Amino acid sequence: MDRIALASARVPFPVKVGLVWFGVFLVIAFFFWISGFDTTWMREKAGYIAGGLRYTILISLGGIGLAIVLALIGALGRLSRNPVAYGISGFYTSFFRGTPLIVQMFLWYLALPQIGINLVSRYEWISPQLKDVLTLEAAVAGTLALGFNYGAYMTEIFRAGIQSVGHGQSEAADALGMTYAQKMRRVVLPQAFRVIIPPTGNEFIAMMKDTALVSFLGVTATSAEIFRRGQLVGKASFKNLEAYVLVAALYWLLTAIFTFFQRRLEQRMSKGYVRAAGGPRRRWLVGAGRGPGGHAAVEVPTGVGGSA
Repeated sequence: MDRIALASARVPFPVKVGLVWFGVFLVIAFFFWISGFDTTWMREKAGYIAGGLRYTILISLGGIGLAIVLALIGALGRLSRNPVAYGISGFYTSFFRGTPLIVQMFLWYLALPQIGINLVSRYEWISPQLKDVLTLEAAVAGTLALGFNYGAYMTEIFRAGIQSVGHGQSEAADALGMTYAQKMRRVVLPQAFRVIIPPTGNEFIAMMKDTALVSFLGVTATSAEIFRRGQLVGKASFKNLEAYVLVAALYWLLTAIFTFFQRRLEQRMSKGYVRAAGGPRRRWLVGAGRGPGGHAAVEVPTGVGGSA
């Protein structure tokens, strides 16, 4: 055992992790082979299913953009002493965090048209075009539901990021005569985003996977995202398992790509805030001398480990 441990210590840790991943892929490939998957069908349909990537990304980008705006407004409301702003932001976060996302999607998709029909039939002065305005496409309704739902969760992220900025920064901005808007835009928010961006990236990655819920609204084949396309071709050819394996692989690949860019962004944002390790340390000896007070300080050079 000691020889094995000694030999293992010579192998770099990244190499060990790579070997573990290689072994996992070998096991998956073995079960994939013995399960008798129709690989020919998977190769033929992979292009069509992958075509839904652009709709998955578009829905995610639209949702996260709306969520960021709502989260910023909600966070400012939660930090406000105005009872109206505080109450509205509190209701927003409570409702959209307290109800399932799939229910919210159906409310956007089915409830809004019904509200428009009822209003037009009850009040003659309302334009009949209101029904058309409130009748949303499935992708639009799904994007709105994702944005409002994730915005409610991200409100706490933005609030924590704003509160992470020291009070001295706000006091300095007030001393310079800045207005509240100038203080937030020029002083507080630029520093808060260093804390906000990493969890926001995680929310975006989670949102990309939650776009699969939009398929339950009945998205058309031309604007279908990954999951909906896999669902359609799998049912048509009775190859549901192969289709869902392709869908899972595409979601995994998409997550891995955006996780890589998120880490690079975090590293870039952390520059200037991470203390550099290492460097020689200094030690001072205080003894009798001719200086003021009868003492003299002598600098003694030491190594990194502190040894003289």
